[in-house]
Amino acid sequence: MNEAMAPPKAANAYAPRTIKLNARDNVAIVVNDFGLPAGTRLADGITLRQFVPQGHKLALAEIAKDQPIIRYGEIIGYAIDTIAIGDWVEEARIHMPDAPELDRLDIATAIPPPQEPLTGYTFEGFRNPDGSVGIKNILAISTSVQCVAGTLEFAIKKIKAELLPRYANVDDVVAVTHGYGCGVAINAPDAYIPIRTLQNIAKNPNFGGEVMVVGLGCEKLAPERLLPTNDPASMMRLQDEGNQSFGDMVDTIVTMADARLKVLNQRKRETVPASELVIGLQCGGSDAFSGVTANPALGFASDLLVRAGATVMFSEVTEVRDAIELLTRRAASEDVGRALVREMDWYDAYLARGGADRSANTTPGNKKGGLANIVEKSLGSIVKSGSSAITGVIGPGERATTKGLLFAATPASDFICGTLQLAAGMQMQIFTTGRGTPYGLAQAPVIKVSTRTELAKRWSDLIDFDAGRIASGEMTIEEAGWELFQLILDVASGRKQVWADKWGLHNDLVLFNPAPVT
Repeated sequence: MNEAMAPPKAANAYAPRTIKLNARDNVAIVVNDFGLPAGTRLADGITLRQFVPQGHKLALAEIAKDQPIIRYGEIIGYAIDTIAIGDWVEEARIHMPDAPELDRLDIATAIPPPQEPLTGYTFEGFRNPDGSVGIKNILAISTSVQCVAGTLEFAIKKIKAELLPRYANVDDVVAVTHGYGCGVAINAPDAYIPIRTLQNIAKNPNFGGEVMVVGLGCEKLAPERLLPTNDPASMMRLQDEGNQSFGDMVDTIVTMADARLKVLNQRKRETVPASELVIGLQCGGSDAFSGVTANPALGFASDLLVRAGATVMFSEVTEVRDAIELLTRRAASEDVGRALVREMDWYDAYLARGGADRSANTTPGNKKGGLANIVEKSLGSIVKSGSSAITGVIGPGERATTKGLLFAATPASDFICGTLQLAAGMQMQIFTTGRGTPYGLAQAPVIKVSTRTELAKRWSDLIDFDAGRIASGEMTIEEAGWELFQLILDVASGRKQVWADKWGLHNDLVLFNPAPVT
């Protein structure tokens, strides 16, 4: 899919420009910022029969009714009626194909050979007592139930105002709040997912092992279940008799936090190999350029990270489901391939219980950006996984225990995916976007990568990396990948700060809870 990926470097910004990704493709997408009007004559002699918006597809050949529409060299749908050469191939003219059958997939049949190791790359991180490495030095205070969130937020404001300035080596104090713990079927079959998610978030390497838990006292999710250790000094309940007033509750939280801040303040950055990185990859507000610029650049950077011995995880079940056959072939073993199938099957059943299927994923913004359906979106989404062998699969809320390229099974929701990747041990997330989002996480830096230069310029104080330069011919995928790789090392070392952290733009964590609520 590298054929005709980028126009020549001398491309005129005002000349009609399109991108065809694969020799088999019978459609191309429009590159020009504001689309191309009817009557536009392209360099290959095709004349547009209608206006085609930026990122949308035009027919490079006549496509008869019921014949395949091909992008990325793969079928993304079938023509509902005959599509003439030069037509706008809009969503309403495409019939979506069925999802791949999970019991007919090739598994571990095209395992990529190991790439040459990438040595000598390091970053400045915080070594933890358990051997992991953080890229931030954060005091995290978790809740065992939503009831105490307001009290904790009040206490954290006091901690930040009165205590944090005394501890120069501590980056932040953050609340790990959620909507779980009360009125839940705590022993239901799927309740393990939100519970282990919270348990593993407490072990995130950016927290340095000094997590506190604040509970109420009557909740079903006992605070003790969330502590990495059984240290009673790290836990309090607001209903404890010693807390006679709201002020007493706050003072207790502040006193506990002070003790942990003193410990965290002793930590210093040290040089560690790039193999200690645990990086999460995610899409949000995707468009037709996601699979052309941002995700290929991220895929190249992902391969560099894997070559350096790091852990890289990509996610979002519904955004790989329709391209799963391309992933199971890359599984490093039969067991890994079967684990991929297992997670797809579990999610198919989960959606069916809710009366939905994978087609519900594609958003109005995705479609406005040129993505006709979830098949096309999936083919662009998986590109960010690069070309390495997939060495492991982790279920929702599980912690990553192996290195290499992993699939972390999560919903496609930005907020749930980010929460589950934090539980998996993610220190940093790379987030590609075509439509744009101010999304950020207090617990880990989020590098936002734009698919288009127009977005990067318009949101110059929100976008951290402009991958649109690939479409304009200013740089190759390889050049962008290396630049992004270096940015990852700089952010991990604290040398550069992402825009979301500069502005304090941090979204709430959202648990994935498929279990009943009582």
